[in-house]
Amino acid sequence: MANFPRTHFVFVPLLGLALTALVSRGEIAYSRQVAMNFDPCYQREQDRHVRCLPSFINAAAGREVKVSSTCGDPPNRFCAQSSGNDGERERNCFICDASHPKRRHPSIYLTDSHDPNNLTCWQSESFQGADHNVSLTLSLGKKFELVYITLEFCHKRPDSMIIYKSQNYGKTWLPYHYFSSNCRETFGMAKDREITKANERQAFCTDPEDAALLGSKIGFSTIEGRPSAGEFDLNPVLQDWVTATDIKVVFTKIQGQGENDIDSAYYAVSDLAVGGRCKCNGHASRCIPGSAGDLVCDCKHNTDGPECDRCKPFHYDRPWARATSEDANECIPCNCNLHAKKCRFDVVLYELSGYKSGGVCLKCRHNTAGRFCQYCKQGFYRDSSKPITHKHACKPCECHVDGALGSVCNQTSGQCQCKEGVAGLICDRCDTGYQPSNKPVAPCVLITPPVDFYDSVEDNYSSSVDVGRPRKGHREDNDVCMPCQNTPLRELYCRSQFVMQGKVTARENDEGYVKFQVDVKRIYKSNSRRLRIRRREVQHVFVPLADLRCKCPKLRLGQRYLLMGRVDTSGPNARGARMVIDRNGFAGKWRRHKYERKLDMLRSVRC
Repeated sequence: MANFPRTHFVFVPLLGLALTALVSRGEIAYSRQVAMNFDPCYQREQDRHVRCLPSFINAAAGREVKVSSTCGDPPNRFCAQSSGNDGERERNCFICDASHPKRRHPSIYLTDSHDPNNLTCWQSESFQGADHNVSLTLSLGKKFELVYITLEFCHKRPDSMIIYKSQNYGKTWLPYHYFSSNCRETFGMAKDREITKANERQAFCTDPEDAALLGSKIGFSTIEGRPSAGEFDLNPVLQDWVTATDIKVVFTKIQGQGENDIDSAYYAVSDLAVGGRCKCNGHASRCIPGSAGDLVCDCKHNTDGPECDRCKPFHYDRPWARATSEDANECIPCNCNLHAKKCRFDVVLYELSGYKSGGVCLKCRHNTAGRFCQYCKQGFYRDSSKPITHKHACKPCECHVDGALGSVCNQTSGQCQCKEGVAGLICDRCDTGYQPSNKPVAPCVLITPPVDFYDSVEDNYSSSVDVGRPRKGHREDNDVCMPCQNTPLRELYCRSQFVMQGKVTARENDEGYVKFQVDVKRIYKSNSRRLRIRRREVQHVFVPLADLRCKCPKLRLGQRYLLMGRVDTSGPNARGARMVIDRNGFAGKWRRHKYERKLDMLRSVRC
């Protein structure tokens, strides 16, 4: 290797010196932590996750640098100025030969171990014309958060140069910093422009003479002088500014070349250093080789990705965030009660929960359903003897195929919805007063009492009230059925004290009456002060048993009816006001096209 003159300068930003000193101490501390099986990303004493950072390193050390020009192929002569024994300037000339191990100056010397007492220098070809452009391109292998970039020269510093960065592995480049003795003439910008929060992501220009305060090292600090440097953890703009995957240095003009300095017109660099940390967003304490040979973060806090920049699968209960000194922002697993392996994040649910939980479970197993797989799906009900996390927490309804109206049961009790006259948890037997019919459509039919016992039907009648067809040809005063009245709708409406539409859901005997439970859907008329009828509430309608025997009116469970009748406030068996429908009232199956328009018109008619 040629002996370069020992007149090189030294420039290291104060921040760079401090960080370099911290590197060795950080590496020693990290080794001790590993030896003690200590996880820097977790505090066992406080049982909590904490921010952790990889060691500060020279990211360029040992890495290949691609250069656009290297001397020695073919061998060429170059000269350098040095100081003699008496202080006079001496001109010494050498030969650069790429094939000679001691006379070559390849690009590997840019990032080899740097020994100030035994410099190894990369050197470009000597320039014959006005074009002095030479580029150095360094790939870091992954995203790094950079603190500084320095170059130490073995020869003249360049008069002008540009540092570029790439965040997408060399696909596109952005200027990082400009150097020139005449910034305005060379790059069209003012020298040492003031940095504000509005422009701290812009590249500025500096005179190399000002940058080389301690000699031939030209340096650039990425965050020094930036107004937001003290808020780095909370400033995504500055975090993006210091992030890079590749660095490119372009020399554009040699310094002070005279007409007789052709052999001295070249660039020579002994060291290229890039100080920073492997970018892991505060979720890893080190970077390790990945499956493809590239560097990846050894992610903690349930994070994933080359830069720990996303939550790992099934940890989407809150959005990913960068760790800070105050909060590790670890990713939280979804709560699926052990019934799902996948989930997704829903920002709307997260906001509605007060920014606490936004996970939604996907493909719930073990017959569960819901956002958290917290209840049983249709056709199953909860087994109260097992916790919801048990894989058999939901039992099948097992509703009888003939006795039930469907396969769905109450998810708490397991009670199936039975057909008329059918009873039992799974609708597998006939109710009291019913007998099997051997017909799947109506498996249980009403037991009709003998004719001789009609006079005592009020005492012996069960909860089933549909007693069969009326007997004709007898008089009403002998407790036989007379034909039902056929009154016009307007007359019925005007003489009725209530008119409503509702669904019959239950019935029971009540001292000479049958009490029907009605789910009220709409009220067309209610003019009794003693009884208030409300929509969407359950009301009770009483029908005299004798009238019901004669099917005046005729009511069945599960059907929707138009109901008109009177309000009874007297009588020995009356318990306050109650709605009554007798043979003078009306109960017709609801037909929307038949009744709704007429009823709306009748509401405006004066009776």
